[in-house]
Amino acid sequence: MRENAKLSIMFADIAGSTKLYETIGDAKAREITSRCIELLSSITARHGGRVVKTIGDEVMCTFPTADAAAQASVNMQEDVQSQAPRWGSPLKIRVGFHYGDVIKENGDVFGDAVNLAARMAAQAKGDQIITTGDTLECMSPHLRMDSRMLITTTVKGKTKPIQIVELTWGEEEELTVMGGLSPAVVSAKVSAPMVVSFEGQQISLGENQSVVSFGRGTTNTFVVPDSMSSRVHSRMEYRRGKIYLVDQSTNGTYVISSKGQQTFVHRDEHLMEGSGVIGLGRVVTPNDPLAVHYSQ
Repeated sequence: MRENAKLSIMFADIAGSTKLYETIGDAKAREITSRCIELLSSITARHGGRVVKTIGDEVMCTFPTADAAAQASVNMQEDVQSQAPRWGSPLKIRVGFHYGDVIKENGDVFGDAVNLAARMAAQAKGDQIITTGDTLECMSPHLRMDSRMLITTTVKGKTKPIQIVELTWGEEEELTVMGGLSPAVVSAKVSAPMVVSFEGQQISLGENQSVVSFGRGTTNTFVVPDSMSSRVHSRMEYRRGKIYLVDQSTNGTYVISSKGQQTFVHRDEHLMEGSGVIGLGRVVTPNDPLAVHYSQ
């Protein structure tokens, strides 16, 4: 029997499972992946969802709302992170979901929402939860707070660009209470504000100015007029005492520290510390006119 419905479709799979089998052997890897799939299935049920099918190291499931899928995805990441050491492997999962119209038939689901959810899962890396901007709009405000837009892009079969969004989890600062000390004596690593500069423009990134953006578009904080730079290329965020570079570009962002260490960030984020230069879509040197400088 065919039935039209509006559901959240989620795909969750184990990142790097092929390498896992090569590293620890078929028998042990199969045992660990089976435990992980069982855990993901139980979390799905806990949040009112239904497992449609399991395909190797991947679970496809549905949830009645966007909120239920979001909460389940965070629980999946948290529980896998806590259980993996007991399984004897540094296991990570990637999760993608989308809320939209589907067709339910013979226990399976079909439609555009299924295709979009699969594409979101393909965008995710280990430890990541990826969804669409349309799904984010269907979520409760307190859940939308823990998200960041990664990129707006075109998707095969869709005429309008799709916003790709990451749901963040586990980023709260951990405070360590030392044994024998008063509970009031705690410690947390907090980065100093960071000064960002380009072509004579200088901004101190910190509590008073928590975000700066880079790109060739005129709406950015720092406009970098280069063909390798995306219109909205990347940004730096001050979050809970630390500073992160978040790339959302086509060509990626290069971070070159003052010690010469080079990091390539592409649709991901990078913890910023010390000083150096940033190149949008290309490697730059400190004397390069297209170099964005940063320092603490």
